Order: sequence, then C-alpha cells, then structure tokens
Amino acid sequence: MAAEPALGLHGGCGTLDRSLMSEAEWAESRAHVADALRAGWAVLSKGGAALDAVQATVVVLEDSPHFNAGFGAALTENGTHELDSSIMDGATLAAGAVAGVQRIRNPVKAARAVMDSGRAVLLLGAAADSYAEKAGLDMVAPDYFTTQRRVDALANLKRRALEGTAAKASEAEKHGTVGAVARDRHGNLAAATSTGGFNNKPVGRVGDSPIIGAGTYARNGICAVSCTGMGEFFIRRVAAYDVAARISYAGQSIDEASRVLVHETLAGYGIGAGMIVLGAEGDPLAPFNTLGMYRGWIDTAGHMTVATHHELHHLGHVT
Repeated sequence: MAAEPALGLHGGCGTLDRSLMSEAEWAESRAHVADALRAGWAVLSKGGAALDAVQATVVVLEDSPHFNAGFGAALTENGTHELDSSIMDGATLAAGAVAGVQRIRNPVKAARAVMDSGRAVLLLGAAADSYAEKAGLDMVAPDYFTTQRRVDALANLKRRALEGTAAKASEAEKHGTVGAVARDRHGNLAAATSTGGFNNKPVGRVGDSPIIGAGTYARNGICAVSCTGMGEFFIRRVAAYDVAARISYAGQSIDEASRVLVHETLAGYGIGAGMIVLGAEGDPLAPFNTLGMYRGWIDTAGHMTVATHHELHHLGHVT
C-alpha cells in the first residue's frame, strides 16, 4: 500500500523580532519558505524519492538571503564563511556531510555527493571544497555568501562581546539553520540540514548540522529529524537520534518525544531550540521554544502551511 507523501522544513529558530523587518520582508521570507516546499513537493508528487525531495527543498533555502545557509550565511570571528551540511536516507541509513566549506554554492549537494560516493560520511574544509569541484558542483567565491545583514550582525556581536552583553543577543543575531524532512510514496524517510553556523563563531568550529545523529537523522519506520539551535548542546545530547530513540525504545509518540526534547531537555540548558520532525505516518511537527521559527509543511492531504512566528498561514492545497 502506497504511503501518503509529506514534507516539512525549518529555516532556523533564530527568527527576528517582528518589528525588525517590514511586513513586505516577512511576506518575502514566507514566500521563500513556500517556494522551498514546492520544490520538494514537485519531487514527491511525481513519485520521487524523499532523499531527492529534502535536497531540493534545502537548495532553495540555501539560495535565499533570509536564512543562515548558503547565500546569507553567518560570518566567523574573522569575517569569513564556513558552511556545514548533511543528508541522510532513512531507508538505508546512508548519510553524507561536509563541514567548514567555503566555496560550494549549495553545501547540501556536496553532502549528497559524499553520501552517494559510499567512501565517506563526512568531509572537511578545503578537501570537501575540492571534492565538490571535482564532482562538478557549482563553485563560488567566498564573498558570494556575504550579505549586509550578516556583516551588521557580526559587528553587533563583537560590540556586545566587548561590553560583556553577548548573552543578551537575540537568537537571530547568534545563529540559524535550515533543514527538511520528507516521506515519499514508498514510505521512505529522509532528512537534510544546512547552516552557516553562529555569528562570530571561532574559525574551525563545527556544530551539530553536519553531525549525523546530532543535527540530522532519518530511519524508516521511526522518524526523520532536522534540528536548529546552539549546536554544541545538540551534539552533547545526540538530539536528532534521541528523538528516534525515545520513539523506538521508550515507546513515546513522535509528538511527545520531540516536544519533551525541545521544551524540557534542551530548554533546560537555557538555549533556543527547534526542529522539524516527520514520523512513519502522519504530518510533520515543528516544536520550538523561541520567539519564532521559520517553518512550513505540506501535510498528507496536500495542504501547505508556512509560518515565522506563532500564527500560521494556510496556503491551501498544492497542485
């Protein structure tokens, strides 16, 4: 029996205070979320694989300046970019990732290339850039990723560091991530995550996004997960896998497993956290404990919903 496809994404729990962007800018960010969902749905609606759907979804988010991945990525303390991404196939548990890359236009495509090679799960830095170039992926100059918003955020965080007020910075100033989860008509699950890391991060820092089991996890029959938040804590808690373990071993529902992890376990560290989660059956869930989280989904009935803060925007049935 064919499964009903479903697709979900997050654009990071570092959503700005509503007053910091115009309504036109908020509308554009929601439109980009919808565009990403349509890209993934175009794959699923034709009977395509969940793995291809999450990649297509994340590519659109990487190309948008509204999110901290690809174009518009965060800057390190040295004013450079180091991007991370991963992808995982729930059917086979195959996975691929890259970390600290500087010249790959769409890091999620590089993660997929690593996975498809079967020779590694994670490639780093210049070696990963070189691998992607040899694989024929689109390469860019490092300054392609830079936007004025990220330059301003870096300057503000450096000022806060000097003043001793860095802890008071908003989630949006500090970090952001994008990710997607999908289920295809064969019931296969997949997840992908991509990020520029957090603003003013140490050079060489790697967060949870490219770490399988921490920021990304997918396993058929259980769940697909992509996380967003301060990655160090997601690594320590093996957060994405923890959702699957709670379901598989503790018998928790996907709603309980993800909600407890976000609102109790991770919130207990005093950090902003969120995730997009999809189970073996049913619709995507998007728990978060921050002011907002860019997010959207197309449920098993084919209805699209997008959001930035707590109110939901229902966009009707996707054709």
